[in-house]
Amino acid sequence: MMLQLSVGDVLPVVQKRKKLRKKTSDVLSGWLFLLPSLLLLGVFVFYPMIRTVFLSFYLTDFAGNPVVFAGLNNFKELLVSDDYLQSMLHTVYFVAGTVSATIFISLALALLANEKLKGIGFFRTIFASTMGISVSVASVFWMFLFNPSIGIMNRLMERLHLPAVDWLTDPHWALFSISLSTVWMNIGLSFLILLGGLQSIDRSLYESAQLQGIPYMKQIRRITLPLLSPTLFFVVIVSVIQAFQTFGQIDMLTKGGPSNETNLLVYSIYQDAFVNHQFGTASAEAVTLALIISALTVLQFKVGEKKVHYQ
Repeated sequence: MMLQLSVGDVLPVVQKRKKLRKKTSDVLSGWLFLLPSLLLLGVFVFYPMIRTVFLSFYLTDFAGNPVVFAGLNNFKELLVSDDYLQSMLHTVYFVAGTVSATIFISLALALLANEKLKGIGFFRTIFASTMGISVSVASVFWMFLFNPSIGIMNRLMERLHLPAVDWLTDPHWALFSISLSTVWMNIGLSFLILLGGLQSIDRSLYESAQLQGIPYMKQIRRITLPLLSPTLFFVVIVSVIQAFQTFGQIDMLTKGGPSNETNLLVYSIYQDAFVNHQFGTASAEAVTLALIISALTVLQFKVGEKKVHYQ
């Protein structure tokens, strides 16, 4: 007995197969477009990350090859290492100082640049110009400023009738000097982001406040800061991560000295890996740093986001 199928029975099956083929084709096309990015991320991000975690549990030879499984010993040694704990403490000081100073100065400049003043576009360009300068060029610039003989900083101290300072070789001033140069380098990007956030605030709110006779500082406190809080929140997170990853200016200005006063965490990782060839220890430091940054980021989201006012 022959089974006869009508067009109404066959058509849904054909349409379903066409949809399946189209969906498969779309998925394959998507993966083909993603393939170059995935290859780059795999080679330069995912593989180094996995390799670092792997090496953190091993003692390595001079070439970085794992030799002996050490378990958590590399991490335990960090907790009892005076040099590492000193580096951690100095990094905390550095991050707290540079992030707070950068955001405060950037916000002040953004508030000034947001005013409708004649020629303010020129000053906006000047304020944001540091983001177009590489770390190496900026470090050379600050190296001349900090020069004890011909540097402008000591000439300024002389004008103020204060003693000259060895900015980069004095243990009491070296970390401050690195922090000062870092704040200058980071102002441009923070200023630009905060200025964008300020310009998104409705001007009519300020006009209404002025008509009511509300003082300028109270307008900042009651209007600007609440409405700018999402932008500020973003800038704080990015600035903290960026400060923890500081390396270039330390390498060029102080090499971690004097007396390890500027040997911050990332530079300590570099020294252990590529100077002392202790790749297991360096990997443990890198994993620890990644965990610290991740924990601080999560904490900022948990605590800071409650104070953010989204429009």
